[in-house]
Amino acid sequence: MKVDVLLGLQWGDEGKGKIVDVFAPKYDVVARFQGGPNAGHTLEFDGKKHVLHQIPSGIFRANTINIIGNGVVLDPVIFRAEIEKLNASVSGVASNLFISKKATLILPTHRLLDQAYEKAKGDRKIGSTLKGIGPTYQDKIGRQGLRVGDILAADFIQRFTHLADVHLAILNDYGIEFDFKTLREQFLEAVEFLKGFKLIDSEYFINQCLREGKSVLAEGAQGALLDIDFGSYPFVTSSNTVAAGACNGLGVAPHVIGEVYGIFKAYSTRVGSGPFPTELSDETGEKIRKQGNEFGSTTGRPRRCGWLDLPALKYSIMINGATRLLMMKADVLNDFETIRVCTHYRLPDGTVTDQIPFDIANIKVEPVYKDVKGWNCSLATATAGDMPKELSDYVRLIEAALSVPVMLLSVGPDRTQTIIL
Repeated sequence: MKVDVLLGLQWGDEGKGKIVDVFAPKYDVVARFQGGPNAGHTLEFDGKKHVLHQIPSGIFRANTINIIGNGVVLDPVIFRAEIEKLNASVSGVASNLFISKKATLILPTHRLLDQAYEKAKGDRKIGSTLKGIGPTYQDKIGRQGLRVGDILAADFIQRFTHLADVHLAILNDYGIEFDFKTLREQFLEAVEFLKGFKLIDSEYFINQCLREGKSVLAEGAQGALLDIDFGSYPFVTSSNTVAAGACNGLGVAPHVIGEVYGIFKAYSTRVGSGPFPTELSDETGEKIRKQGNEFGSTTGRPRRCGWLDLPALKYSIMINGATRLLMMKADVLNDFETIRVCTHYRLPDGTVTDQIPFDIANIKVEPVYKDVKGWNCSLATATAGDMPKELSDYVRLIEAALSVPVMLLSVGPDRTQTIIL
């Protein structure tokens, strides 16, 4: 069997949670491979809205095994709150949730460091969610982090205290106020709660599932354009959000990767700082924001909105090897007479290109647009065989530009509001 990968092709918030939930019945295993509580995967069904941060989006499917992989950074305090909220609406969550012993722990001092570092950047801040993601990955790369499996060690509290002391010494230079005693107590209580779950050697577990013929879906967080290597650095996240990250984040070999499902919105959004060529700082951008309810699931911050960016999507598809595309939130554009699509960039020297320049974070890029006719009607009753011609034309334009088929359209937030093409 193969590991299929599902990830965002833009700057995150593409709707991965909904699609994992829709796809989950076809898979035996859903596994998160990177990121942490900076993610906000929103699912809606049966009239209820659920937001997941660290737990895989297959958790609502009773017959699906869910794994938090080794590439994830896990905050025990947020994890506990997330589980308790789930338990209020879903039974048996713990029975099909497994956690890698090699996942790195987010300490309360990591969150404080995140706050301190972001504040120190001033006007150059990256728009961090302040969940401690960056400092935790720093400790992981610096070979001093603590991992989930460490909580089972007899001297775990001593290890925790040592690393926290290292962080506290740094924090003394930033003037951040906090009550560490309370944070410490909350953290250690959450660690005890975490011990009640199935902590596994996930790389062995997943590869055994593949040998047994089980199907696996690797769920990404954030978006490919926020990848630490290939995103708009330094305005990126701290992990590899691209398809290759599934190999590192789950312990599977490259040759077992199967389909790569790339999700994108019918327009573009971005949270936080960083380049955004098609951003609309006008009434049109505000209309998209209101129509799409574009506010962060994790932070609540209003998202920056703009037209679809084909050069960015081409780049993302190339890096990820996307084999199937899924277009989300087509319904948000229902009321537009004309829709604009960015086909190229005009650089400061007048050059026109469809490639993302290395220094895009530091130069002004002007989008070159193609105008297309909007469908200007509701998609509430649309089906694969009965879509507005203008929507079909929009999809065909995207497919022709990207050379990858669009297999799915989302026309609303509920799991039922999905058109398979």
